[in-house]
Parts: sequence; structure tokens; C-alpha cells
Amino acid sequence: MNEQSNMAGDNAHRLPALDEVIEEVLDGAMAENAESSFRRDRLLAAIALISGAGLFLGMPFALRMGAEFFLPVTAALVVAIALVPLLEWLERRRVPSPLAAFSCLAFFLTIANVAVALIVVPASDWFARLPERAGQIRANLSPLIEIYSNLERFIDDLVQTFARKPVASTTVAVQTPNSLLEIVASSAPYAAIQMFFAILVVFFFLSGWTRMRRRIIQSRSSFSSAMRTARVIQEMVDSTSAYLGTITIINIGLGTLVAIALWAIGMETPMMWGGIVAVLNYIPYLGPIAAALLLAAGGLMTYPDVWVGLAPAAIFVAIHLIEANVITPMLVGRRLTINPLLILIALSYWGWVWGTTGALLAVPLLIILKTILDAAGKPDIAGFLFEEGTLTTGHHEEVEAAVEAARTGGQGSPQ
Repeated sequence: MNEQSNMAGDNAHRLPALDEVIEEVLDGAMAENAESSFRRDRLLAAIALISGAGLFLGMPFALRMGAEFFLPVTAALVVAIALVPLLEWLERRRVPSPLAAFSCLAFFLTIANVAVALIVVPASDWFARLPERAGQIRANLSPLIEIYSNLERFIDDLVQTFARKPVASTTVAVQTPNSLLEIVASSAPYAAIQMFFAILVVFFFLSGWTRMRRRIIQSRSSFSSAMRTARVIQEMVDSTSAYLGTITIINIGLGTLVAIALWAIGMETPMMWGGIVAVLNYIPYLGPIAAALLLAAGGLMTYPDVWVGLAPAAIFVAIHLIEANVITPMLVGRRLTINPLLILIALSYWGWVWGTTGALLAVPLLIILKTILDAAGKPDIAGFLFEEGTLTTGHHEEVEAAVEAARTGGQGSPQ
């Protein structure tokens, strides 16, 4: 009995020591698992970052090569998303989805055809008269041309004076471009096919929008995931339609005011110029500059005096300054405010990929992408590169806290 009691006492003394050893082994294993998990996350983040960079660099070339497919599809999706609020308004009044989609499409095509009729038909007359009015433009700009000619002659004389060898004059052969009619005739079949394809995409997207949204939401695995998906879809639709709707109203008002002002000073086809101003104002920064240059060229073609010829451009610039600094900030507000640097990058990117059409789609695509990234979470690239973290914001801090807690056995862990 005494021996058994002594053995039991020794085992009782050894058990706390054994528990401490087991706890230390478990803490070490937890710390090692946390560190290996962190290294795995770092490796996955590096693979994701390299893949994303490669996709970002290779995507514009793929989009340019496949512009015949991607451009009409992208434009149709942007237009369809902008028409979703009108579609939902009709469906709430018990209009069947196909009929509501057809009504939205007819509304958009009516506005587009009216804009084309106001701009393209008068513009063809201006193009036809351009060779005849070129002499008048040169006469109006002759003082400015004379200044630059004298400056060019002065530079040439200075170069010939200090150069060892005389500068040989070069002759540049300028090939006469094809007529506008030939360009339109050669590109009309492709444009008609792309337009018909885009119209079909808009119609089928709108007619199946309600079912598609319901199917996407119901396919989520949890209620919170379904609500988050529904919120992201609604925010994307609201932001895109609100921007395009507000900017369209502003541009129509701007074009109307410019047309009235040009009609008051006797400018030919003021409605055409108002339509050009309204369309170009969809392109931030660059569009108003192009509109002012076109109005200056049109004014110099119309009026014999250079200062009177520049009056249409000056009128537009004055109205645009009021619109850009007072009207647009008041109507758009902070909700749709975007970083100007992001707008310039988007304009450069999409303008390089798809030209003028890409520049028109740049801001709506930027709004859609920004809404999706805000919902999904922006990657923490700086944290991955400089703080030994992952691409998820704050994730590296959580992993370090878990490792420290495992090492200290849970003491001092954050509550």
C-alpha cells in the first residue's frame, strides 16, 4: 500500500509537468501552422498579383484585336444597364418583360436617331463646303500664319548659319484621302452588323434581366451572401444609370443653350452644333476641347472676320465653364464624384483600345468597375510589397496576432 501510494504521488507530481509539455508542443504546432498558412497566403497573393498584372497588360491588345466583338457587346451592356431603371418602372406597372424591354429599346433608338439626324445630315453639308471655305479660313488666320512663317524662317536662317552643312529641303508628298462617302460606304456593312448585334444584346439582356438577377441571388449559399449580391447589383445599376441620366440631361441643356446662342449670332445650323457639343461633352476634359476647336473652325468658315469667327467657340467656353463649375457639381454631387486622375487614366486606356467610342464608354465602365471593387474589396498591394502582408487589407495583422497568441499560449491576445 505504501509503495502504491508513493507511486500515485509521483504520478500526480509528473502530470502537471506532462501537461505543460503537451501545451508547449501544441502551441508550437499552432505557431508553425499559422506561419505555414501565412507563407502559403503570401505565395498565393504573389501568384494572383503576377497573374493580374499579366492580364492587365495583355487585355488591351486582346480587346483591340477583337474589337468587332467586344466593342458592340460592351457598349450594349452599358446602354442596357442604364435602361434598367426604366425597365423596372415598366415592370412594376405589370408590363410584361419582353414588351418592357422592347419599349426601352425603342425609346433609346428614337433618341439616338434624332441625335444622328440633327448632327450627321447638316455635317455632310459642312464637309461638302469645306474645300470652298478653306480659302476663307486661311484668310482669317493669315496674321497668325504669317507670325509662325516668320518664326520658321528665322529658325531656318539661324540653323543654316551655325550648321556645318546646309540643311537640305525635304519634299513631303501628301496623299489625298478618300472621300467621306467612300469611307462610310466601305465601313457601312460592318457598322450595320455590329449595330444589329448590339441591339439584340440590349433587348435580350433587358428581357431576361429580372430572371437573371433572381437566379444569381438565389444561387448564393447563404442569406447574407444573397443580400450582398443583391446590394452590389443594385448599386452598380443605380450608379451607372444615375450618372448617364444626369449627364445626359446636363448635356442636352448645354447643347440647347449653345444652339440658342449660336442662332442669336447668325451661325448656320445651330442645332447641329448644339448636338455636337452635347455628344462631345460625354468625354470629360477632351470632349469640350474638341468641341471648342470645331466651333472655331466652323466660325472661321462662316464669318469673314477672325474675331467674329472665334465668337462661337468663346460662347461655348463661357457656357461650359458655368456648367462644369456650377451646374454639374450641384446636380451630380459627391455621390458620383470620381478622382480626376482615374478619369484621365480611363480615358487614355479605353481611348487607346477603342478610339472615340472607347472614350465615350470610359467613365461608365470606370463606375461599374469601381462599384464591383468597392463591394469585393480592393487589394492591398502596398501591404503585400512593403509590410510582409497579403493582398487582403489587414490580413497580415490578424495572422501576426494569431502567431503571437499561439507562442504565448493565449496570454496577451487581443480581446
